[in-house]
Amino acid sequence: MIKKPIGLLLNGVIVSFGLLPLLAQAQQPVPVSATQVAAMVEALRQAAPQTKKLNDGYYSEWQVKPGTLKGWTRTCLKRELTPTQFENSPAIARQVVSCITRRELTNQLRATNNNEIASVRGAACWWMTGSYTGCNKGFTAEYVQKVVRFYQQQRSKPAATQS
Repeated sequence: MIKKPIGLLLNGVIVSFGLLPLLAQAQQPVPVSATQVAAMVEALRQAAPQTKKLNDGYYSEWQVKPGTLKGWTRTCLKRELTPTQFENSPAIARQVVSCITRRELTNQLRATNNNEIASVRGAACWWMTGSYTGCNKGFTAEYVQKVVRFYQQQRSKPAATQS
C-alpha cells in the first residue's frame, strides 16, 4: 500500500518538472519588435509638448531634459553627450530614444502580460512623469492618449513607410 502513494508522488514530481519550462515560457514577454519601437519613438516625437519658447530647456524633437539625457546616453551609447550634441544630431537622438523606448516597452509588456496598448500607455506615462501609473487625468492623460493615437496610426501603416 505504501508503494502506491510514493509512486503517485514521484509521478506528480516528474510531471511538475516537465511542465515548469512550459510555464516559464508562457510568462516570457513577446520580444518588442523594431516596428513597435519605431512606432513608439515616432508617437513620442509627435506628441512631444511644444512650449513655443526658443530656449525652453528641453532638447531634440522629443523634448528631453538635460538631466535625463546624461543617464540615457550613458546607458545607450556608453558615453555621455551634452545637450547640444544631442540636439544637433537627430540620428543620435533617435538612436537614444529608440534604445530607451525598447527598454520601457519591454518592461511594460512584461508588466501587462503582453498587452500592447496598455504597454504603450504605461511607457508614455513613464516618459512624461517617470512613473508607469497616475496618468489618468489632466494634461498627462491627454498626453498619453495622444501617444496611443499616434502609435496606433504608426502601427497601421505598412512597414516600409514607417520612419
